[in-house]
Amino acid sequence: MRRKSVAVLDIRSSEITAVVGERGVNNTFIIKSRYSSSYDGYAEGNLLDEASFLTAVEETVRCIVSSMGGVKSFYVGIPGEFTRIINTDKVISFQSVKKILVNDCDYLAGMSAPVDTGEYQTVRHSCLYYVLSDKRKIINPVGMLSDSLQGKFCFYQCKNSFVEILLKAFRQFPAIADINLIPTVYAEALYLIQPEQRDECAVLFDLGYISSTYSVVCGNGLSCCESFSVGVGHIAVYLMSELEIPFEVASAFLSRINLNAKETLNGLDEISYEGKIYKFATSVLRDKIREGLDGICETIEECRQSYTGRNIDAKPINITGEGVKTIRGIAEHISNRLVKNVEIIAPAVPYYDKPQFSSLLSLLNTALTDAD
Repeated sequence: MRRKSVAVLDIRSSEITAVVGERGVNNTFIIKSRYSSSYDGYAEGNLLDEASFLTAVEETVRCIVSSMGGVKSFYVGIPGEFTRIINTDKVISFQSVKKILVNDCDYLAGMSAPVDTGEYQTVRHSCLYYVLSDKRKIINPVGMLSDSLQGKFCFYQCKNSFVEILLKAFRQFPAIADINLIPTVYAEALYLIQPEQRDECAVLFDLGYISSTYSVVCGNGLSCCESFSVGVGHIAVYLMSELEIPFEVASAFLSRINLNAKETLNGLDEISYEGKIYKFATSVLRDKIREGLDGICETIEECRQSYTGRNIDAKPINITGEGVKTIRGIAEHISNRLVKNVEIIAPAVPYYDKPQFSSLLSLLNTALTDAD
């Protein structure tokens, strides 16, 4: 594999995708190989079926290795369900005014680091912002004059039990000697949210199939991150239960109904499945889907109210993830339900400019930055 290419594994709550890619022109990417595999997913901080996960990882990685050859390292995204963040606020003082060095920032980060436990390990850290002795908040203090340096840090810790299972899958590939862990929430925050938005704090909501993550992005890190086991797949389950239909039929209705479409009198939607016709009034389907979405809206509101940092009431909710494409009109419904401005965000890359590719491209961007 060429030096400027990296291999990335994106673990979503219903599908695992691996790519080999490199940077293109104008902040684009060149995807040289890509393969996806479905599996049972995760919820409540645990894999639903370890064997299913191992099979999916091994199959996905094997396809990438066989198609590319020479893959010796992988960057793996750790989902929000298996990630926790720890914010710290530390300060160091100098004997006199001096020019801030990189070593000063590293020392401050080192003294701020939390202790790893048997349950979690720290895999990365970033600084939300630094504060100089004149009270100025800046992102990069190197070269500035100050007699003290304060740093608001974010340390990303991954669940050890998940990492152990992940490494178990990679033992099937002895040629891959280097596994680099990247918290997906960190990668998305820095890739999808523009620096000027991060400076003022931004809300990011990744709507997945089984699991979703709510984050408050600040500077170059996160000041809040909450994952919860609710996604569009649960709305399909709700439809299945309420209408007494097979899950496959519920999923098909979910992707067919447009919540923003003009209401039509006596409108009907029908789906044929295994020789049987399932027919319902369009208005009934819309109402049931909205009811399912209201549960997600309530969770978002709970996250917003529990946040004790800077005031985010006026901040729009940036929404991304595969759940956005599943239900048409979802952003408008969430906006109306929460009385908040909701904006769909996705990578600004041709063909991949869709919310379902947000985590994959974010991880690829972080991996390529690390590899530079």
